[in-house]
Amino acid sequence: MTTITKSIYLKAPKPTVWAFLTEIDKVKIWFHRYDTDLAAGRDYRIFGQDSGKELGHGTVTRAEPHDLLEYSFSIGPMQGATSTVKWTLEDVPGGTRLNLEHSGLGDDAEGFGLVLALDKGWDEHLARMREPVAA
Repeated sequence: MTTITKSIYLKAPKPTVWAFLTEIDKVKIWFHRYDTDLAAGRDYRIFGQDSGKELGHGTVTRAEPHDLLEYSFSIGPMQGATSTVKWTLEDVPGGTRLNLEHSGLGDDAEGFGLVLALDKGWDEHLARMREPVAA
């Protein structure tokens, strides 16, 4: 299976970054809208910012504030398949290093288009997080 990994450095403490990963009013600033705050054992649905259309869903499997958040992740193009998104937060001088591991993605030629789209999408979403998380 294919795994996408990303790391970014944010000029904010871990509790602030954690809030941007788990609280619906902050997640929607940089990602899509959730229907609930993310917490261990909680199911969630993802909706488009403008369309309000349901894009996907999952379940939070681990939530260890302010260190680790992991959840199942399925969106329409995955045709019912489920992947795993794992965030880890590390203290660094002046802020936080945020690590993303999106695993369980297809590793065949047919699934490569989705991997490319998700890889690009995560880059765009993480770039949108930088400014508001530091405010």
